[in-house]
Amino acid sequence: MQRTWRIIGILAVTQILSWGALYYAFSILAPAIGQTLAMRAEIVYGAFSWSLLVAGLVATPTGMLLDRFGGQWVMASGSLVCGAGLIWLSRASGPLSYFGAWTMLGVAMSLTLYEAAFATINRKFHHQSRQAISTLTLFAGFASTFFWPLTLALNTAIGWRDTYLWFGVAQLVLCLPLHLMLGQDPAPAEVAPGQLGHHHTLAEALRHPAFWKLAIAFAANMFIFSALSVHLIPLLQDFGHVASLAVLMATLIGPLQVVGRICERTFARNVAPQQVGMFAFGALPAAILALLMFGSQAWAVAVFCILYGLSNGILTIVRGTIPQAMFGRKNYGAISGAMAGPSLLAKAAGPLVAAAILRNYPAPAPFLYVLLSMATISLAFYIGAVRVRGNLPLPLSKLDH
Repeated sequence: MQRTWRIIGILAVTQILSWGALYYAFSILAPAIGQTLAMRAEIVYGAFSWSLLVAGLVATPTGMLLDRFGGQWVMASGSLVCGAGLIWLSRASGPLSYFGAWTMLGVAMSLTLYEAAFATINRKFHHQSRQAISTLTLFAGFASTFFWPLTLALNTAIGWRDTYLWFGVAQLVLCLPLHLMLGQDPAPAEVAPGQLGHHHTLAEALRHPAFWKLAIAFAANMFIFSALSVHLIPLLQDFGHVASLAVLMATLIGPLQVVGRICERTFARNVAPQQVGMFAFGALPAAILALLMFGSQAWAVAVFCILYGLSNGILTIVRGTIPQAMFGRKNYGAISGAMAGPSLLAKAAGPLVAAAILRNYPAPAPFLYVLLSMATISLAFYIGAVRVRGNLPLPLSKLDH
């Protein structure tokens, strides 16, 4: 038990620091970056989208490295790359160096964020990995709560360059040694001879229709999340809500993600990941439909934020647990990395596609109809994936609890 909490504690700290520096700080610092470097917003934000594309492209080879060498060395290398990339970013002088820094940071995202942490937990805890993943996401969910005000204060006091510089130093002096403290992985748990076929290779998973259905489901969901993360507050204002109410409602989403993870950690701890995912995927179209039909009403916005926050919080856990439940744990890193690749590409595309839709159709309804269609597609593909019997590792009722 002490070892379990030690590893979760290490990963909780490094996830908060890594998510904060690589993801959440950017929304605060982007305007100052554009002003200092005299770059248009399309270039400033385009480089960040490019980093997500890079993360998606290297997700599968990163997963293979995690399967072979474990999280200690891969995640420590990620902290080194992340620190170097953030320091480079702090010294960027123009578009070329700016894009170069974000290219390095895209690689760092793949090596340090959730997918790498989940693969590390899978190797260390085997069949107990689900509860460890749930606990980790519970703590790491506070990254935005901590980093948004911290970044704002630092930017005001020392500017965006030194803010990124110190975030880079933190990766080198805190995250790097902490990842090295993860230690070697235990010997693989013994598997009964009749269960050997339950552990799919990456090639076998890629040939299975359930893999691609899950990949599409997660990618469609991530597209919605990334699009709304940028455009939600203006969208609520378009429904006639004042800015203060729109911001207040949007701030509910973060705490409700944590609430969703607590519920998964407690009430649904003995429910199969496939069934937990059914709620997460099903709540999203219901949330969008409430906003589409009654968006001018404050209660409908509240319903949307509640369902949306719960869905996103729980889905993070499902994304970390379902690859093991359906394809086995032996090649978890490679399989989950390959499954995450399309989601990262969708995450990069979401804000750009949403901006194009809203530019051509400024009213909220067309944009929400697109999101509702994506959410329905996501749910349909997820249901299709988890209902596949075929050559899956275990019957649905027997999957990892």
